[in-house]
Formats: sequence, structure tokens, C-alpha cells
Amino acid sequence: MALLQLTVIPLGTGNPSVGEYVADVQKALEKENIRFQLNDMGTLIEGEAQELLGVVSRIYELPFLKGAQRVVTQMVIDDRRDKDIQIGDKIDAVQSRLKLSEKEET
Repeated sequence: MALLQLTVIPLGTGNPSVGEYVADVQKALEKENIRFQLNDMGTLIEGEAQELLGVVSRIYELPFLKGAQRVVTQMVIDDRRDKDIQIGDKIDAVQSRLKLSEKEET
């Protein structure tokens, strides 16, 4: 299982807001029937690496279909082969460490 952080930035749209484009990405991901989570800087998507790359190739076209002439797409993949990882696992691991650290300090 892999996690993919995706940020799609349309340029030259005449408007500094990208919320409309982000909403399009979210709607498209709902149709993909995969687990994802919007955050302040992009969207985190969970799945098999090859599946995620296919999703990105489809998502990539959305701003162009809406008239954008230039799009910057940032993508980070964490593909861990020694165990399954899911959205939220990294946050849970850090929070557990913080709780242990607090106990050690008291």
C-alpha cells in the first residue's frame, strides 16, 4: 500500500483562488472509489502505487479541461513494502511518541 500527496496548481487563470479546481479533484476522486483526504496543501490518496499513478494521470487533465493553459503538479509517493500504511498512520505514530515523551518527562 502506498500514500500519495498530490497538489495541482493551475496557472494563468486570471484568479488567485484555486478552490474551484480543488473541488473538481475531490469530485473526481470520489468517482475513483479510493480512500483520500483533503488537507490545506493538497490531497492525500491511499492505494497501490500503480493505481495511484493512473489516478494522477486522470486528475492531471482536469484543470486543462477547464481552460487552464499551464498546470504545475506536485506529487510525493511513500510506497512502503514492509507493511501496510494507511492515511493517518504517520500522525498516529507521532502522537504515540509524544505521549510516551510526556510520560517520561513526568
